[in-house]
Amino acid sequence: MTYPWGDTRRFNSYAGYFRRKFGCRVQKLSVDAGFTCPNRDGRLSTGGCTFCNNGAFTPSYCTPSKSIRQQIDEGIEFHRNRYRTAQRYLVYFQSFSNTYAPLERLRALYGEALSHPDVAGIVIGTRPDCVDGRKLDFLAELARERYVAVEYGIESTFDATLRAVNRGHDFACAERAVRMTAERGLAVGAHFILGLPGETDAMLLAQTAQINALPLTTVKFHQLQVFRGTAMAAEYDADPTRFRFWSLDEYLDLFVEILRRLRPDLVVERFASEAPPRYHYGRNWGLIRNEQLLALLEKRLARRDAYQGEFFVPLSGRVQCTPTTP
Repeated sequence: MTYPWGDTRRFNSYAGYFRRKFGCRVQKLSVDAGFTCPNRDGRLSTGGCTFCNNGAFTPSYCTPSKSIRQQIDEGIEFHRNRYRTAQRYLVYFQSFSNTYAPLERLRALYGEALSHPDVAGIVIGTRPDCVDGRKLDFLAELARERYVAVEYGIESTFDATLRAVNRGHDFACAERAVRMTAERGLAVGAHFILGLPGETDAMLLAQTAQINALPLTTVKFHQLQVFRGTAMAAEYDADPTRFRFWSLDEYLDLFVEILRRLRPDLVVERFASEAPPRYHYGRNWGLIRNEQLLALLEKRLARRDAYQGEFFVPLSGRVQCTPTTP
């Protein structure tokens, strides 16, 4: 069976999206451009989000002491060992808030990445309150010639959860940023954490309708992981009963139900995450790679004869917020 996104996989995969767009495998590689965050530098807070430990997801070659070009070159060598079929690369500005700087600095950094001959485009990870019209207009200009995506950390659609994790913005802010970005023709991604304290499975299924209502291109889900050295680790020590950690089987079952409700045209970049064991705190799934998780998900979907968008129901609505820029 061929599904609405044009292939036989039971969900609209990130790999399939780029094969259709570029005609080959495209690999995303991270760089660290030395950005900070308004939730760390005092504009909003100095503590950051309670779950945040950027080191858990940052490859060893990423360091702001190296130029963007050097990080790209080293990243290509790093990924060639694991993803040998990749022909082009997307530079992922990942660490902290990568639009949280004056436009002139953004122009220089993004330009350096796009000048690399093996780079097909850029993906910019940031917060919803760190964009404005001028920055998005600039990105839209770049997107006339190259692939440009903006990926927002939204984490949850529930304002009580966002306050509890010291996020510093509400869901209305995230919705406004996503709409501003999409209106300029840019690819828009969003990141959500599943299992933050206080959120039930029923809430996570219900928030899928809010995600569907956003004009997103891609979406990324991660299971909650508590990392050493974070405020959340201290909260876990103080009261472990506030936290719940799914077994792998339980999480697969939950995510199948999320997929069945997810808008069919939304590209699913990932549904779980892996991090080095040295960062883990509390319960985790052990040493299991994303490729293994993906194979398990596909088997679960086939066994249940389930697919993305099977129960999709549209929902609309829009709100506003005020951006924070340096």
